[in-house]
Amino acid sequence: MPNSGELRLSFADSEALRTLLGARDAHLKVVAQNTGAKARSRGGDIVLTGTPEETQLAGQVLSQLYELICQGFPVFEMDVEFAVRILSADAEASLKDVFLDQIYLTGKKRIISPKTLMQKAYMEAIRNNDIVFGIGPAGTGKTYLAMAMAVDAMIKGKVDRIVLARPAVEAGEKLGFLPGDLAEKVNPYLRPLYDALHDMMDFEKTQRLMGKGVIEVAPLAFMRGRTLNNSFVILDEAQNATNEQMKMFLTRLGYDSQAVVTGDITQVDLPGGIRSGLTEARRILTDIPGIVFLHFSEADVVRHRLVRNIIMAYDKEGA
Repeated sequence: MPNSGELRLSFADSEALRTLLGARDAHLKVVAQNTGAKARSRGGDIVLTGTPEETQLAGQVLSQLYELICQGFPVFEMDVEFAVRILSADAEASLKDVFLDQIYLTGKKRIISPKTLMQKAYMEAIRNNDIVFGIGPAGTGKTYLAMAMAVDAMIKGKVDRIVLARPAVEAGEKLGFLPGDLAEKVNPYLRPLYDALHDMMDFEKTQRLMGKGVIEVAPLAFMRGRTLNNSFVILDEAQNATNEQMKMFLTRLGYDSQAVVTGDITQVDLPGGIRSGLTEARRILTDIPGIVFLHFSEADVVRHRLVRNIIMAYDKEGA
């Protein structure tokens, strides 16, 4: 191996080292697979061999994960892969700054934290701006993190209610042919929002809050004519909103409210010739202070690793 070398890392805490290595050295194998360095444990040390770049990256990942473990952070195999991605993108990045930016959801006794640098920037943008656009492929956590931030804001009393909206664009004129009343007809389009909500709050509490109007899930068309004060508003699948609908939604924002708009401009389902409101908003609103656009990529996909590979394959085909 050209320019190969060896790097030896020593760890004083044997219990933390066992967690770092993972069951049957599973975490060590993930580091090796994703950095190119060969890694083996020897007593209280980890020995890395490979090019200087490979061993340096692997060493950074292991050292920073070890520090996190010593602080009580539970590290899983997926976290190890995310750590490699983060430090591959930015060698100066701090895993503590990313992984320890946590949202604690009391109802589910769950902790949600960003897994990529873009997710970290997204959460910071939501904290510091009234309108944030999260644009990028499926599986990057755009809606999920926005939902977590909304629930957290409501629990802490920062907002009085949460409003979740989504275009029911696929329905169109066919909506009238579906069985049931209007709520039953549009519910299938809102199901992903319900799923994310129930993943963060107890079902009974969610139903109670929805009954009181504290949490509202509605089609985008139902937003017309309203003013939303002291609310956290999320528009999901915004690429399927028309330009007129996007303008209507954004101008609903009232006092002490904030909005997060999420979507994937490569997955527009609008009929041919109709402009996507998300694409137009990015063109028109980019330079307005207080409005932030963040763009996720396949590197931010936090679902099954094959989802990331699928997105990359389709992007390559499209190019």
